[in-house]
Amino acid sequence: MKTWKTTLTLSLTLLLLGNIASAQRGLPPKKKTRSAHVTKYPQHLDFLPEMVKLLKVPEGWNVSIAASGLGRPRMLYNGPNGELYITRRDAGDVLMLKDKDGDSKFEELKTVLYEFKGVHGITMKDGYMYLCNNMQLRRYPVKADGTLGDMELLISDLPNGGQHPNRTIDFGPDGMLYISVGTLCNDCKESDKEAATMLQVDPKTWKRTIFASGLRNTIGFDFHPQTGELWGIDNGGDAKGSKWPPEEVNHIIKGGNYGYPFAYGKREVDRSREDPPGDIKEEWVKTTQPSVLELRAHMAPIAFQFFGNAKNIPQDYNGDGLVAWHGSWNSSKPVGFKVQRIKFSNGTAVGAEDFLTGFLKPGFLMFKRKARFGRPAGISITPSGMVYISDDANGVIYAIKRD
Repeated sequence: MKTWKTTLTLSLTLLLLGNIASAQRGLPPKKKTRSAHVTKYPQHLDFLPEMVKLLKVPEGWNVSIAASGLGRPRMLYNGPNGELYITRRDAGDVLMLKDKDGDSKFEELKTVLYEFKGVHGITMKDGYMYLCNNMQLRRYPVKADGTLGDMELLISDLPNGGQHPNRTIDFGPDGMLYISVGTLCNDCKESDKEAATMLQVDPKTWKRTIFASGLRNTIGFDFHPQTGELWGIDNGGDAKGSKWPPEEVNHIIKGGNYGYPFAYGKREVDRSREDPPGDIKEEWVKTTQPSVLELRAHMAPIAFQFFGNAKNIPQDYNGDGLVAWHGSWNSSKPVGFKVQRIKFSNGTAVGAEDFLTGFLKPGFLMFKRKARFGRPAGISITPSGMVYISDDANGVIYAIKRD
């Protein structure tokens, strides 16, 4: 009798524990799903100066080479006296370029910081330069000549980089510092609550909170010049086919959840994922923020910047922004490898059109394989309306300005 009762008790306990475990982990998808992981790199071509003639910009603009031979330049930032600062994640340093004669070419180059492994995000405020890698936020006083003083370590425990270590930073109109933290892998339910988020940091205390969540990897973000609202371009996931999920243009609000890892775009459920603990995906996504605009999958957005109050730009560009599409490695047809204008109307994103194209060209036609000689990464728009674009595949900075 004892044996029967013991067995029954043990069975009920195991069943209960199994249900609790399922609730904690979430239930697997009810229907069979299939992953489709495409790997297709366009052939790389080394840069030659005459290749600039292959690039196209809108009528009334022209493009030229501002600097070359820079290794892997990543994010760009305008200094207060016309300097252009460049973070180089792979080299772990920051360069300062100067155009002394105003001919749209940089004559002077100086390394202002080195030995900051993985440095990526850059911004400036009140005489300080702020720099960020995957785990640290630092600041440096900026000297009169544009070089940097001694380092002050502000944060040292951001989520470890994992697959997406590219932290980007900027101060908002509210005076708070914002840090984008990507997901630590391609497609996982994060154990670290700060992964796949936008963080908000109080510069008085350097304490941080989660401003928004469910953002897979929003490297490029900026604040709308008229409304002051936060907008970002999010990278969709891999291994789900060549056409889905989309790259997202999001209006990022405080407390907003943007769906990752259970949904993309306008609350489109990812049916390959398990259900969230204690819920089902179809119900859970109803509480998330839908994207405002969806663009082609796998173009890989990096930088995003509004034109702001820049001079010498067409009137209808006011309120619009530029996004650098780094380009695909996981699409059956290469996509991206260009810069697009994200068009806004009444403070909201409404569409996209090409701004800088021509990096993709026919390669080995026999194998139906294209070639590329550049991968746009960073964007900087000066108060005078000059647009600088970095190419971290061939080490070039392009200057684009009105005729």
